Amino acid sequence: MDKRETFYITTPIYYPSDNLHIGHTYCTVMADAMARFKRLAGYDVMFLTGTDEHGQKIQKLAEARGQKPKEYVDAIVEGILELWETMEISYDDFIRTTEPRHEKRVQEIFLKMHEKGDIYKSEYVGWYCTPCESFWTENQLAEGLCPDCGRAVEKTKEEAYFFRLSNYADRLVELFKTTDFLQPESRVNEMLAFIDQGLEDLCISRSSFDWGIPVPLDEKHVIYVWLDALSNYVTALGFPELPGESMEKYERYWPCNVHLVGKEIVRFHSIIWPAMLMSIDAPLPKHVLGHGWILLEGGKMSKSRGNIVDPVKLIERYGVDALKYFLLREYTFGQDGLFTNEVMLNRFNSDLANDLGNLLSRTTAMIDKYNGGIVPPAGVAEGPDRELRDLAVGCGEKIAAHMEHFRFNHALEEIWTLIRRTNKYIDETAPWVLDKEESSKERLHTVLHNLAESLRIVSILIYPFMHTTAEEIRVQLGLGEDEPEWADAATFDLMGGQAVRRGDPIFPRLDIEEEIAALEAMGGAGGAPKEDLPPDIPYKEAIDFEDFAKLDLRTGVIVSAEKHPNADKLLVFQVRMGRETRQIISGVADSYKPEDCVGQEVIVVANLKPRKFRGLESNGMLLFANDRDKYTFAFTKARDGEVVS
Repeated sequence: MDKRETFYITTPIYYPSDNLHIGHTYCTVMADAMARFKRLAGYDVMFLTGTDEHGQKIQKLAEARGQKPKEYVDAIVEGILELWETMEISYDDFIRTTEPRHEKRVQEIFLKMHEKGDIYKSEYVGWYCTPCESFWTENQLAEGLCPDCGRAVEKTKEEAYFFRLSNYADRLVELFKTTDFLQPESRVNEMLAFIDQGLEDLCISRSSFDWGIPVPLDEKHVIYVWLDALSNYVTALGFPELPGESMEKYERYWPCNVHLVGKEIVRFHSIIWPAMLMSIDAPLPKHVLGHGWILLEGGKMSKSRGNIVDPVKLIERYGVDALKYFLLREYTFGQDGLFTNEVMLNRFNSDLANDLGNLLSRTTAMIDKYNGGIVPPAGVAEGPDRELRDLAVGCGEKIAAHMEHFRFNHALEEIWTLIRRTNKYIDETAPWVLDKEESSKERLHTVLHNLAESLRIVSILIYPFMHTTAEEIRVQLGLGEDEPEWADAATFDLMGGQAVRRGDPIFPRLDIEEEIAALEAMGGAGGAPKEDLPPDIPYKEAIDFEDFAKLDLRTGVIVSAEKHPNADKLLVFQVRMGRETRQIISGVADSYKPEDCVGQEVIVVANLKPRKFRGLESNGMLLFANDRDKYTFAFTKARDGEVVS
C-alpha cells in the first residue's frame, strides 16, 4: 500500500455559462503549480477540478439558444477541457455535476441532512440574483442590487426546502477564531462580520425550474446550486458510500488540504460548506484559501462587460510557460492585481529572455565551444564558486517554505535570484578569457561545470511552475527527458560527461511596441477578443441628409423616473427641456433603476409624434446605446433645451 503523505487540492468547479477567461486560468494555474510541487516533493497528490452545470441561469441560456441544458453545457465543457489540455493542467479528476456518480451522492447527502433534522420545507420570499444563483434579504442588498455582483435582483416567492444554517453560527465562529481554516486573514474578518449580522437558514431547493438534481423526498423540487456544487469535493472521492462502490479515495484523501477559490465565493466555501459537513458529521477541509482578482483598467474582468483576456491567444503567441510564469510571478496571493500588456511583455523580456533564456544559451554555447560540447566534471572551488554553490543548493528549502503559504511570486523570485547570480558568475569568471591560456583550462572546466550544475538545479526548481521549459533545459544540458527529483536540487556536482544539445532560444526577446500593437489588434487584453464581441447588427437602409435633418434633437435633463404601472420593462421619465417638461417612456427598466436616472443628461428626439404605451402617453424619444444588451444613456453636457447639431 502507498504509504506516502497525501495532498488533496481543488479548484472551484467552474460555471459553464460561457468560455473561461484568464481569471479562471489564474486559479487553475496556481492549483496546478502546487500539485506539481507536491508530487515532485514525494506526496501522493489528488488534484480535482470540474464544472458546476445546474441552475436557472444555465436553463435560461440554453432555452434562449433553443437547446436542452445538457446539450448547451456539453459544448462549453468540451471547450474547458481543451483549455486545460492547452494549459497542460495536471488534474487527477475532472468532475461534472451532471454525472450520475455526483447526482446520486448529492441526494444521499440531502437525506443525511434531513435525517439529522437540519432540513425543513417552507416558503421563500425574498430577492434572487440569477447570475450568482443567490438569495438575499432586503437588508443584504447593496442599494437594491446583488451585493456580490452588483446586478439587478428579482422578487421571488416559492415553496422550498431550507437548511438550518443558523444552527451552526457558533461553531463557525469558533472555527474562524481558533484555527487557520480560512486564509488570508482579511477574509476571516469578512466572514465573522457576515455571521455577526445574523446567519439565516439557507434555501437549498427550487421548484420554479427543473434543471437540477431532484430532491429525493419531493421531485417537484430540484436541489439548489450550493448544496449540489459544493458537494463535488467529496462525491468525486466516492462519498457518501453507495452499494457496491468503494470509498477508498475518500478514506485516503479526505479531509482536503486546500480548497483554492476566488474571493467572491469564499463565503460559500467557508460558511455553507463546513456547516453542511458539520450536519452530516463529516471532517472539515483543512484550509480554504481565497485568492484575489486579476483586474483590467476599469475593474474586474467580466464576460458581460466584454473586458476579458483570452488565455488561448496569449498561449498561441508566447507559449504556455510564459503565461504561467507571468500569472504566478506578477501577483501576490490573496491580493488583487492589475493586468496590462506592457507589464506582461516587460516581464517576459526581463525575466524569461534576458535572464533565463540568455543563461541557457550562453552556457550551452560555451560548453560546446570550449569543451567540445561535453559537461566537465567538478573541479576545485575558488573565488565566487562557493557563493554560487551555496546559493544553488539552499534555494529549494526557501522555495518549499514559500509554497507552504502559496507565495508563488516569492518562490519564483528565489529561483530568479539564483539565475541572475549565475549570469553574474559568467561575467566574474570570464570563460572566454580562461580559454586563451592553457594554464587556465582546469579553471575553465570548473566554471563550465558550475554553470551546468546551476542550470540543472534551476531546471528542478522551476519544474512545478514551467515544466515544459524545465524539460527543454534538461534536454539541452544532456540530462534527457526524465522527470527530475526534488531532492537532487539540494546537491551540487551531479553533472559530468553529459553531451549538451544546443537548441533555439527558449524565450526569444520581444519587440514591446510591436507586440502591444498586435495584442490590441486581436483583443488580447483590455477588451473582448474579436470573436467574443456581439455579432454585427445589420445597418438599416441609407437615408438622405434631408431625411435626417427632419429630426429635432434636443438636450434635456431627467427630473423624475418611475416604473410603468402596467409594464415591467418600461420606465416613465419626466424630462425637462428648457422651460418645458415632457413625459417620455422607454423600455430600459432592465438596465436602470428609476432613482439612478434622475439628473441624467439626455438627448431627446423632440418632434416624434405622441404614442401611447400601456395607457400612458409618451411625447418624444430618448437616445440610448446598446452595450451588450445593457442600454446606456447617450448623454451630453449641453444646456437642457439646446438643439443638437
